[in-house]
Amino acid sequence: MPVAPSTELPPAKAASTTAVLLQLRRWARPALPRIALGGLTALGASLLALAVPQVLRVIVNGPLLTEGSTQAVVLGALVVLALGVLEAFLVWCRRALILTPGTAVERDMRTDLFRHLLDLPVEFHDRWPGGQLLSRIMSDLSTIRRWTVFGLVMLLVSATTVLVGVALMIWTSPVLGTVYLVGAVPMIWLGFRFREGYKAVARRARDQTGDLATTVEESVHGIRVLKAFGRGQDALDDFARQADALRTTEVHKARTLSRVSFALGAVPEAVLAVSLAIGVTLTANDQLSVGALVAFFATAAVVNNPVERLGMLLAMTLDARAATDRYMQVMTTRSSVRDPAEPAKLPAAGAAGSVVELAGVGFAHPGGSSAAVLDGVDLRLEPGETLALVGLTGSGKTTLLQLVPRLHDVTAGSVRIDGVDVRDLTRDDLRRAVSVAFEDPILFSASVRDNVLLGADVTGPAADALLQEALAVARAEFVHGLPDGLGTIIGEEGLSLSGGQRQRIALARAIAVRPRVLVLDDPLSALDVTTEAEVTGRLRTMLRGTTTLVVAHRPSTVALADRVAVLEDGRITGVGRHADLLTSHPHYRYVLTALSEHEEVRS
Repeated sequence: MPVAPSTELPPAKAASTTAVLLQLRRWARPALPRIALGGLTALGASLLALAVPQVLRVIVNGPLLTEGSTQAVVLGALVVLALGVLEAFLVWCRRALILTPGTAVERDMRTDLFRHLLDLPVEFHDRWPGGQLLSRIMSDLSTIRRWTVFGLVMLLVSATTVLVGVALMIWTSPVLGTVYLVGAVPMIWLGFRFREGYKAVARRARDQTGDLATTVEESVHGIRVLKAFGRGQDALDDFARQADALRTTEVHKARTLSRVSFALGAVPEAVLAVSLAIGVTLTANDQLSVGALVAFFATAAVVNNPVERLGMLLAMTLDARAATDRYMQVMTTRSSVRDPAEPAKLPAAGAAGSVVELAGVGFAHPGGSSAAVLDGVDLRLEPGETLALVGLTGSGKTTLLQLVPRLHDVTAGSVRIDGVDVRDLTRDDLRRAVSVAFEDPILFSASVRDNVLLGADVTGPAADALLQEALAVARAEFVHGLPDGLGTIIGEEGLSLSGGQRQRIALARAIAVRPRVLVLDDPLSALDVTTEAEVTGRLRTMLRGTTTLVVAHRPSTVALADRVAVLEDGRITGVGRHADLLTSHPHYRYVLTALSEHEEVRS
């Protein structure tokens, strides 16, 4: 069960970390006031921590060494205590101010991504593995939220704390401050080296996480196939291989971070050791007061904490950059099927039904190197007519059907309903007029009622009546015998039901829309011929005035249609009644023979 590697996905545009992260301002803007206020409280807490060494300096140089005043020492201790309590309060304020808006940013980004995924065309979802999309909408957004509420704020606060702290150290002792600054040079160099190495491995880890999620999704979805063919061990081996690759990448990340963390901890301590030797010498020679020496090292202790934390914060930033890059990779993908700037409206539906016209229709998959799937298709469905589309496998039948509701857009020609090009309609208006039922029906993890009424715009008693009527026409009355009747929750994709049961519920869903145009991709293939004939008869009665285009894979379906269109190598080569085509169209007779043989094998 190989999964397409993430490197086969559309490449993300290279950009600087700052440029990538600035793209988040669109969602972060409403939360910025509270995030900024939280950052100020965090900065205030750090500055209070830097004020403590200066209090110590005054105490040491004043009441402790010269005045010998116990009262002054106690007063100084109370000042330090007050600063500590205020610092703790400001830290609490930071958390209280930032947490809620941070989760709101994550929610908005997650909602916008899901909305965008619903808007993107079928061709996008055909190319992208589901696990990659799932990892973006879940783990990547969680990473962005953690960076927004902690990483970004603490990175700015830590950098400011270091700058202010170093300035205080230089003010306290220019010599010792200069020594500390010289020690910062290798740390800056290590930071740049770390950024370049960690950035690539952080992106690779996230892509591998998406691949792993895709493997799980495909294995769960295809669990019946794996069990039926005894390939569970193969699936496990493939999963273990990908999990091991992800583990290797994560270990690489951890080692890269541990090296820079070690350096950011060891270098400042080594510099302080040198500073201590120099500071003691200066103090012994009366070039530096004892209070100043104490204040310098107390300040250095405060500064070293954010310095050591910079490695972790930089790693969080690069992880957030990778997550943002992956998120925007999807969000900046433009849909090729869009609503027009000035949409048209369909004329009022006539009692006889709608006219569907395909004029010179051509279609080729975007970016594909193969020949066009459809080439110069001309077809007209009269009002209220049922037209069967017949052709060999690969002739383009399903693709043609998908052009009517604009699941794909034509690459040549036009599709019109009642004289209006479907591209001139909004997708909502078009899909209220056109209803679809597929051969392989997809049901949702919801009640039978919700599945059937998915596209219907009615509520209350009218919805109940429509529901019962649609179920009756589709011969889906079996749902009343389910454990909770219409309230029974259908399992994932309806796999708890038989193929025929799923098809009948899906057909009822298409019927309940009461469409102008009904597009059926052999939705009754799992039913026996007698049941199919009964359902088709009921459809004619209920949907009188509905124009129907149906892909036929069985001779029985063909015989029930008003007319038949023969699709051969992407072109319509014959249109007429079943009996007429039998006598005049050799390819039609060949196709029917193939369909009959297939039906006999199935029987």
